[in-house]
Formats: sequence, C-alpha cells, structure tokens
Amino acid sequence: MGKGALALVLHAHLPYVRSAEPGSLEEDWFFQALIECYLPLLQVLEEAAAAPNQHPRLTISLSPTLLSLLSDDDLKHRFPAWLAVRLDLLAQTSSDLQPAADHLAEIIQRHLHQWLACEGDLIGRFAQLQRSKVVDLLTCGATHGYMPLLREHPEAVRGQLRTAVREHHRLLGEHPLGIWLPECAYYEGLDRWILDAGLRYTVLDGHGLLHATPRPRYGVYAPICSRNGVAFFGRDSDATLPVWSAEQGYPGDPFYREFHRDLGWDLPIEQLHGIGLKEPRPLGLKLHRVTDQTSPLEAKAVYEPAIACARTKEHAQLYLKGRRIQLDQLANTMAIEPLLVAPFDAELFGHWWFEGPTFLAEIFRQASKEQVYFTRLRDVLTSNPQLQLCEPCPSSWGQGGYHDYWLNDSNAWVVPEWSRAGKAMVERCSLGVARESDLRLLQQAARELLLAQSSDWSFILRAGTTTELAKERIHRHLNRFWQLMQAINDKQHLPEDWLITLESEDGLFPFIQATDWARIRD
Repeated sequence: MGKGALALVLHAHLPYVRSAEPGSLEEDWFFQALIECYLPLLQVLEEAAAAPNQHPRLTISLSPTLLSLLSDDDLKHRFPAWLAVRLDLLAQTSSDLQPAADHLAEIIQRHLHQWLACEGDLIGRFAQLQRSKVVDLLTCGATHGYMPLLREHPEAVRGQLRTAVREHHRLLGEHPLGIWLPECAYYEGLDRWILDAGLRYTVLDGHGLLHATPRPRYGVYAPICSRNGVAFFGRDSDATLPVWSAEQGYPGDPFYREFHRDLGWDLPIEQLHGIGLKEPRPLGLKLHRVTDQTSPLEAKAVYEPAIACARTKEHAQLYLKGRRIQLDQLANTMAIEPLLVAPFDAELFGHWWFEGPTFLAEIFRQASKEQVYFTRLRDVLTSNPQLQLCEPCPSSWGQGGYHDYWLNDSNAWVVPEWSRAGKAMVERCSLGVARESDLRLLQQAARELLLAQSSDWSFILRAGTTTELAKERIHRHLNRFWQLMQAINDKQHLPEDWLITLESEDGLFPFIQATDWARIRD
C-alpha cells in the first residue's frame, strides 16, 4: 500500500453579481457557473460517494458572496428560463454543429433535472456532503477582500472574517474551521485575526511555507503551525500544474472544448436581438475544440465529445501515476507520511476546462487501482496534531507571488478609497449611534464597504476585461457608503423607498454586526 495522501482543495467563488435585471451580464456569470461548474461538481461528488469502491475526499471553500447568490430565491426562479433560451438556440444550430449541440443540450437537461429535483438547494447538497465526511467546507473573506491591502485598519480585516464565519454558519448550519484566504494572500500577523474569527487553518502558495521562519523541515509536504495557533498548508506545484495550465497541462489538449469560441460571438445580431441581447457576448454555448492553441478561433474544429471523454480517462491515469511516484519518492526521505496539497479555483472544473468534472470523476474512479488516497485538510490536522512551529511568509498565489497584481497602475487608486472609508467606519462604530434607526443605516454601510472591498474588481481592472463594470461597482458601493455615513453623522432622514431599494439590491449578510468594526484596543 502506498504511503501519503493527496488533498484536493477547490475554491468556489463569485463576486456579488446579483442583478434585478433578467438577462444581465452579471446574471450570465452566475448562471454559467451553475450549469458548468457547481451542478456538475455536486453530481461527481455524490456519485463517487455512492460508489462502493470509491473514497472521494475533497476540501472546498464556498465564499460568502457565492452562498448569498446560491440562496437567492429570485435567481433560483429565473435560472430554468435562462436555460430554456439556450436549449432553444442549441436546437437551431447548423447540421455540422448538431452532434456537439445535442451533446451539450443533453448535459444541460440532465443538470436542469437535478436542479428541479432539489428545488435549487445546492447549499443543502453541499452541507449533506460535509455531514457524510466527503467534503470539508471552508469559508473565505466576506466579499473576497484582499487582506494585505486592508491591513491599515485591522478592524476592516476583522469585519471581513467575522462576517464570513457568521454567514457560513447561517446558511450551512455549522461553524467553519478553515478558510480560503482571498487570493491565498497573507501578511504578518493575519493569523491573529484568523484565530479571532474561530478559524484554525488555511492554504498558502508554496513560497508562503518555503520562506517561513524557520524553514519548514518538510517544505510544502506537511502543514506548519504559527505561534498564534493557526495551521498553514502549502500548494504543491507538481500536483497542480498539469491541471490548471492551459499551455503545459491537460486543458490545452487539442480534443478538449475551446473556451473562447462561443455561439454568442457567432450568431447573427438579429438572432441575439431576439433573445434580448443588444450586442454579442458569450452565452456559455461552446461547440468547438481547442484544435491547435495557435490557430485562430474561426479555424477551430467541431467538438467531438466521445474523443474528449476518452482523453479524460487517459489524463486521469497520468495524473494519478505522477502523484503515486511523487508520494513514493517523498516517503523514502520523510519521517512522516507526505501530503500533496493541490488547490484550484473550483470554476476551473467545468467553466474554464469543460472536461474538468469528468476528469475529477475519473481520478476518483481510478484512484484505488493507482493506490492514491485522498484526504481533507481537517482530517490531516486531526490525525497529525504535532506540527512544526513556523511563521509563514507574506505571499499570494497571484502573478509574481506577492501583491503586485492587486496594487499597480491600473487599480492602486482604490486602496486609499478603501482606507478612507475604513477609517470612517471604525470611528463611527467605535462611537456608536444616537438613534435606533441609525443602526439600520450603519449595518447597510458595512455591507457597502465590504462590497467595495471585493478583490474581484481590482483583478478585473488589472486584467483589462470588463473594466467599466468593475469601476461602476466600486464607485456605486463607495457612494452608497458615504451617503449612509453622512445621514448618520448629520442626523438626516433618508427616503424610505431609497433605503428599501438599497437593501434589496445589496441585502446580503442579514446577521451583519457593526461592532465588528469597533476600534481594536490592545
């Protein structure tokens, strides 16, 4: 029997893209993630858990903003109609695309059936998998705030973490023990606030452990513990590169589905007008394969599902053999059993890499034969209570490994805005409010501040994609924050209909507590 284990860690997250407008771009983001990632992932885990010869184990974070979207009744109600539009478009494709279109339609209909069967309660299905000890559910920052850029006001960090834990408990019925730090970003002393929120472990990129003080004896192949009592796991690049890299890994295979070729770009504008779109944009309907990574989109060949499925079996076997060799080599040099931690964005599996869920199903199916065993992060800590004492190094898993991606010429302007708003929030929450009605305003101001702090908008500004949307979101939430704070400070009465609209649009985190932002006195 082989020694050691593989810990697959998925981070499921979307920014708070709730929109009251059916057919909006923000709605598309959420619904595409539902049909391409979250529903297939649940199916894979549930089927693997039910199979007598499989032992799936997975750690997955569900960000508080994603949980808010998953629990939204309006979005649940609109999802089937959104799918119906796409099924209708697939039925109208040309004859050369029809086999690929029929295959995609069959997948959509299968997941729609599952959606209807559980009445859209994906949160309940994730919770059941945790109760069955198949998954370990982690939380994240409340709105995925980039903690190193919020550290000027530690209360802002505390607000992100405490709000996240409270929301996780509200929706999943259990207090989380672990957290996925947004962008895996860490700074010195952050472990104090992780512990303050009742959290005990997290994941860093490899150099967060390799550059720790003192240097960990086993590198990234065993967790470490900080002096504040928080455990840290390090990403292993050998276990992650084959899966996430489109250039060097499996997703770039010529027979896998091409991400960038979409019917939304190919259909006549008149047909798009017929479904309510004013201009071309991705619809989540992709019927071509990678073909050649250097070929233009118009030269992509039609997707062939049977060949792609066969490739996932081959790649799963390759991946497992590679991990078994890696674990055997490590076991010969370590006094404890080695651990491979492989963290990924959950949306890689199904959204970015269409065959990703099938690949996961295959590695669960083939793992016993290849003598690879899976574990959850919490189980590692339960079975190995003695950890080396080390202070992890500031780091992130973004480009460059530190904080450059979220602090550069494209997005640095927002950091002083966060700081100014954070300072005002701390001062007001430390003083309290004079009127009972002001508590309602202060709680909404906390929501707006959290939403403005989302690292997703900074990421988009740096990536140069939907930058106008990102700017609009940042300014919208900051403007609303300042309107609310001014009303409190000047004892103004805001129009009730405006407040109701605000609370409807940005009504997440119903248990938010303004005292989380009260001044910290050491």
